[in-house]
Amino acid sequence: MPDELDRLFELLVTGLSKDNRLAVPFPAAEVYERLVPYRSNRSHLNVATHQDYEMTVLRLLAGERGYLRLEPDDVREAMQREVTATSPDTAYFRNFPDCRVMINRLAAERFLRGDTRYGPPQPEEEEEAEEEEPVSWTGENPISPAPGEPRPDAEEPTFELADEGEPAAARRCPYCGGGLPAGRKVNFCPHCGQPPLGELKCPACGAEVDVGWAYCAGCGRATGFE
Repeated sequence: MPDELDRLFELLVTGLSKDNRLAVPFPAAEVYERLVPYRSNRSHLNVATHQDYEMTVLRLLAGERGYLRLEPDDVREAMQREVTATSPDTAYFRNFPDCRVMINRLAAERFLRGDTRYGPPQPEEEEEAEEEEPVSWTGENPISPAPGEPRPDAEEPTFELADEGEPAAARRCPYCGGGLPAGRKVNFCPHCGQPPLGELKCPACGAEVDVGWAYCAGCGRATGFE
């Protein structure tokens, strides 16, 4: 049975999909100021007070149920601590209006398909079927793994030439979900411009640049890969 957190996520995904912005990171303040404000959504969210609404927003931005990703990490972790505090400051998230929010694409797609299982954990059988499917966060910048955790694509490029028998529809960009051209080596996604991990160099100074960087950390020049 959906609760207020599920309903908040539904409204957020609906608003973003209407503007074709599900794959675009946005400031956290848009959640409560423009996309799902309290006054116009109170009845649909079924929250009794403004404080209940703020607590739901805090849980969402803290990453509960994996619905979205908030950056930077230290702010997200601080919100997680606040959620579990004995007397939480429900408006704590208002101190960080410019933090970047990225929607979990897989959770959003399940909701848009009308799948009522888009949020809570799946039954064991379905979990096994989806065990190898990574969480896909929308936006131009992929989420970095935790310190010491191996990157799943560290040993091979993100995009590879498809086998002759592989249907073109199966080749999708792992960052934006866009279809990739069949029958050729793809070095950059034609939709979002993301290159294979570990192959990117600054065009100005030759320093190594991470996937999704708009500017070089060494010389400050624009990379052209955003």
